[in-house]
Amino acid sequence: MQEVIDEGNAMLGEKIEIKRISVLTGSPVSLYLHKTSPDLPPQVGVLVQLKSAAESVGKDIAQHIAAFAPLFVSRDQVPADEIAKERRLAEETARTEGKPEASIAKIVEGRVTGFVKEVSLLEQAFAKDAKKTVQQILDEAKTAVSAFNRFRVGQ
Repeated sequence: MQEVIDEGNAMLGEKIEIKRISVLTGSPVSLYLHKTSPDLPPQVGVLVQLKSAAESVGKDIAQHIAAFAPLFVSRDQVPADEIAKERRLAEETARTEGKPEASIAKIVEGRVTGFVKEVSLLEQAFAKDAKKTVQQILDEAKTAVSAFNRFRVGQ
């Protein structure tokens, strides 16, 4: 691997650093590369693995991931410590804002729910049809996301 990187460095005259490698095996994988400028190479790349072959849906989901940058496939994958951290932050914020004590629990739950929706792919509003969630799009296509990886230059 290092030999290939060294050859690329020499050919481009730039230092190439590999920060992350991802391997998705088994079911079909869709790829999407997003350019932020027509004059530059792609800055964001997404690999998404579906449980069944649904190429057009795979590309749509990959584009969605490129745009919305979810961190997890589903809410079940969000670590409990991240949810607890978000819960503490939401409670501190509500108290700092002077919200009534009786309302704080409901406010905290609403903010935690919003956080989970923001970081969970399946619960996000779909980029191409905000009236549907990503989960609804996958259900209509009779498939599911097994895994995904989102890469951005410099990350």
